Amino acid sequence: MRLATVRHGYGTRAAVGDDSGWVLFGEADAQELFSDPDWRERAEAALGQEGRVDLAETAFANPVPRPAKIFCCGLNYRDHIVETGRAVPEFPTLFAKFADTLTGATDAIVVHDTERLDWEAELVVVVGSEVHRADRESASAAILGYTVANDISMRDWQQRTLQWLQGKAFDATTPIGPWVVTADDVEPRDGLRITCDVNGELVQDADTAGMVFDAADLIAYVSQMTTLRPGDLVLAGTPGGVALGMDEPRWLRDGDVVTTAIEGIGALRNIIRFE
Repeated sequence: MRLATVRHGYGTRAAVGDDSGWVLFGEADAQELFSDPDWRERAEAALGQEGRVDLAETAFANPVPRPAKIFCCGLNYRDHIVETGRAVPEFPTLFAKFADTLTGATDAIVVHDTERLDWEAELVVVVGSEVHRADRESASAAILGYTVANDISMRDWQQRTLQWLQGKAFDATTPIGPWVVTADDVEPRDGLRITCDVNGELVQDADTAGMVFDAADLIAYVSQMTTLRPGDLVLAGTPGGVALGMDEPRWLRDGDVVTTAIEGIGALRNIIRFE
């Protein structure tokens, strides 16, 4: 099952869909919909009826617009760890983002004051129920589903200090979507192909089985320090192939089109614009 936030008229609506199309709901977005304890029964009932609609690629907004917490895991794919010259970590390397950092699946990424703009294809874990100090089993049960992100990074800002946040938190620079695929339909631990291309050139090509810490590991670990609630997000890191790891980095430029995809989940397509 897919959960989406779609642009509709002068606002947005929640939508539930599958390969046969979409059903619109009265809630303003997917996060509002899945906050209802009865959302799954409502969604399954709606999908069992006629009246599906087709939606254009550009209709999909950020499916989870109000996460209270966004955690990101750096250095979580072995090939990316190798290209950065670091050791495999014993514990997840975490940093945070803010809701203002997120944007939609086909929205333009508008940036400024950076000369070293990089791509990072990532799996996003979406929390569906409250979880605190969880073991792996409880953490896995708390996962609503998964979506796609690209952690567009200002490497010159990121490398000003030892703290990464300033290069990762510019407004509206992390596209996610186009929808959330529920956890009963997909299992990243089994290995889903994750790719990123720039203007049609494949720059990242890996699978999610290469993560050092999988989705349940990350949710369980983060929940030891803070309570996670429905709509909170964990970005699970990027594989090798980023510009930063190249001998002669090819940084993103104005007009570049970045396409980010994860098998069985979906794809983003974003144009880069410099102010």
